[in-house]
Amino acid sequence: MRSTGNTFTPAPATPETSRRRLLHAGGLGAALVAATTLGAPTAAHATTRQPGPGHPDPAPHDGAVRSLDTVTDLLRLPAAKLTDGEVALVAGYRTPGDGGGSVLRYDARSTAAPNGGTVLRPADRPARGRWRQLHDGTLDFRRFGLFDATTPADDALDAMVNDPAVHRIEAHSDLLFRRRHTFGRSRLEIDFGGHTVHTGGIARNSHDNPFGAVLYFRGEPTSDTVRHTLPEKVIELTDAFPVPNSAAFKVGQWWAVQSDSVAGGGSDERELQKLVEVTEIIDRTHIRVDYLNGWELAAGRTLSWTRVRPVERVHVRNLVFLGAGQDTGAVDDEYTGSHPVAYEYAVDCDVSGIHATGTFWPVIMRRWCTRYRTEQCSLKNPPTVFYGGAGYLTQQIYCLYGHVADCTTSNVRHLNDLTACAYCRVVNCHGDGDDEGGNPFTTHGQYEHDLLFEGNSGLMDIANSGAQWGISAKRITVRDHVCSWFTANTKITDLTLENVRVIARPTFDTEGTLTVNADGAQLRGCAASFFAIAQRSARSTRPTTVTDCVFDLPKDGVLVQTPVTAPVHFVRCTFTGLDGTVLRGSGPVHFTDCTLTGSPQAAPISVGASEIRIDGGTLADTGLALSAVRDQRISIGGGARLTGGNADRALLSRAEGAAGTTVTWDLADLRSTAADPDTAHLRIDTGTNRYAAVGAHFTGGRLALAPGGFGGRSALLHTACTEDGVSRAGLPAEGDRIRTGGNLLL
Repeated sequence: MRSTGNTFTPAPATPETSRRRLLHAGGLGAALVAATTLGAPTAAHATTRQPGPGHPDPAPHDGAVRSLDTVTDLLRLPAAKLTDGEVALVAGYRTPGDGGGSVLRYDARSTAAPNGGTVLRPADRPARGRWRQLHDGTLDFRRFGLFDATTPADDALDAMVNDPAVHRIEAHSDLLFRRRHTFGRSRLEIDFGGHTVHTGGIARNSHDNPFGAVLYFRGEPTSDTVRHTLPEKVIELTDAFPVPNSAAFKVGQWWAVQSDSVAGGGSDERELQKLVEVTEIIDRTHIRVDYLNGWELAAGRTLSWTRVRPVERVHVRNLVFLGAGQDTGAVDDEYTGSHPVAYEYAVDCDVSGIHATGTFWPVIMRRWCTRYRTEQCSLKNPPTVFYGGAGYLTQQIYCLYGHVADCTTSNVRHLNDLTACAYCRVVNCHGDGDDEGGNPFTTHGQYEHDLLFEGNSGLMDIANSGAQWGISAKRITVRDHVCSWFTANTKITDLTLENVRVIARPTFDTEGTLTVNADGAQLRGCAASFFAIAQRSARSTRPTTVTDCVFDLPKDGVLVQTPVTAPVHFVRCTFTGLDGTVLRGSGPVHFTDCTLTGSPQAAPISVGASEIRIDGGTLADTGLALSAVRDQRISIGGGARLTGGNADRALLSRAEGAAGTTVTWDLADLRSTAADPDTAHLRIDTGTNRYAAVGAHFTGGRLALAPGGFGGRSALLHTACTEDGVSRAGLPAEGDRIRTGGNLLL
């Protein structure tokens, strides 16, 4: 625009401004006009139609655009008659309109190696002189003469990916690849358009190499390294890290940082391994990065930093992938098998729409990756689910801020594996065919933290790959999950389960197992058959609670396992199938408004906890039998109801237990109704007992408070209770430490 006083009028058009408008329009037309404008000395852009074979080959006018049917016709033009900068428009690669058409410009000085697409050498093979394809950054395999999977497409792939002017590669047919490609470029999208990628006869992989994919994009670790012993503690959830000299770092740089291994731990046990971006230079000895550290690091630990030039914004989309391999088992398949995509040292690299069958290594392999999405992908029937690292849909190692969504698997080892990862989400993913034990959802236990699984289905196994990696994880949340087996009983801190339903399946786990670690675990609205609480760690500051859950327990099941020392609180839970259920751990167990149901022939609940507390709720056809293996306290109140009977004919009882142990009984607002006259509300006939029942209600049955349980240091206070039709035969005589009067006897 040109100013004329207070108004603006358009500037007159010039050849240059017209060319810019056409370039802005984009596409082949823009490329053609740009090429002719740049390459021709005149403003005239006549188009000359080339005659077919056998006809004279007229020389083009200056600035003219040759128009030819095919690439073959173009390459037949004698190089000696071509002028530098002239442009040709080809209607197709093999036939006009086959999608392989292009605009090319002749570079008389070029000696570039021909590649069948973007660089073409005339048929008379001049030492100098090449047709160079003009494009707007989008290319596809048809421009290299590839229209099906009969000819390998590896050279074309290399030519397009290694062309920095290309930002998008498309496929419009099935393709065949026989090489494993490694690239280091950024800002590229490869869209296979839903077509099938074949890899039969692909070159052999190297040993134990999940990165030997058809497409492997890898950033570059540099020689810039910093190794530093921490002079101070690095607290949990900090993004500020001490460094020896912050001048070695610059804002915007990416660094791979890892801690030294845990003393006395596994060979790969490290709390920190992430690819992070420097976001601030705080002071001379501190930098800030884009990551809130998930684990505290003590002073004296060592951090190693390596600057990385990451691959950025490389996306692979929309392909059907058929894995290669001899299907002779893991020994050879690791070399002959194929898989589509791998990333290492990569940022903002997404994958979507890959549907694979029979891949050996993970379909999407990631290590040292930050910020990415894997969506709408699937895997069926890998050659093995027993070889470590094989048969995965996606494996992620040392990754941050990942999002895996809308993926499915059938008969695989893992749908999703998060190893040493943090702040990742797995949403609406579903794995079936897991009867062979290939659990779809897993983490290794290499100090993963802040992971969310939501709306998924399939077996789940968290932090359970072995001591080599540390069997540790923190703040894992699982919501709305359905499966037939769920194991999370290693060093998992602050596990949160919401609406997790474990349903027994006769072809895999007939018990429907759910196990958790009593280290800040909180369950809400969950259901399972076999449920067990273990304890391998004690890092949490929050209580272990189980709320509004339903469990149908197997006979003799251990509900609270031996190592549990942490308090466990059940709130409004329903337990059925109780028959010899065991609370074996020493930690306190608290039931609030819970319903516990057994059967008249079932054994009562065996209690080894140091303290068991019942507030409200109902115990029907079951009971509590204290093991007295340690000093114990039992408190029942809040309107709790005990009804029915059991195989021991006692609703509350104790064993002789260990020598010198004392059981303290605190019974208050309790209503106990025995099934028959032979069933005891309480049977206390051995050991040392401190007993107080005040304000309790007993109906039917009997009180078996025998003198053998109230000698020596024992004490008995049974008063202000209501006894309706209760037999008191055999109660100890009144004395200084025995009081049984002041009750209402009906």
